Amino acid sequence: MKVTLSILLLVTIGFLPITSDAQTKRIGMKRATQIATKRIHGRVKSSELEKEKGRWIYSFDISTGKGKITEVNVDAYSGKIIGIEHESVKKEAAEDRMEKKEKH
Repeated sequence: MKVTLSILLLVTIGFLPITSDAQTKRIGMKRATQIATKRIHGRVKSSELEKEKGRWIYSFDISTGKGKITEVNVDAYSGKIIGIEHESVKKEAAEDRMEKKEKH
C-alpha cells in the first residue's frame, strides 16, 4: 500500500511542471487576431498586448465600417474573448490622445 502511494505521488509530482507550464504560455498575436476577427468582421486598425486589471490581454480595434470601431479583448492565455465594446471613430481618437498623454 505504501509503495503504491509513493509511486502515485511521484507520478503526480512528475506531471506538475508540464501542466503548470501549459498555463503560462500565451496564445500569440496571430492566434488572438484570428479569434477576434472571427467574432467581429472588419479591418484590424490596431492591436497590442497589454496588462489590464492584472490580466494580460490582446486588444484589437476593428473598423466595422461607416465610422464604427469595435474593440475586442482576448485573454492572452486562454484565448477567450473577455470584452467587446462598440465605439465611434471620434471616441477612439479621444482615447488615443489620452493614452499618449499618459505615456509622456
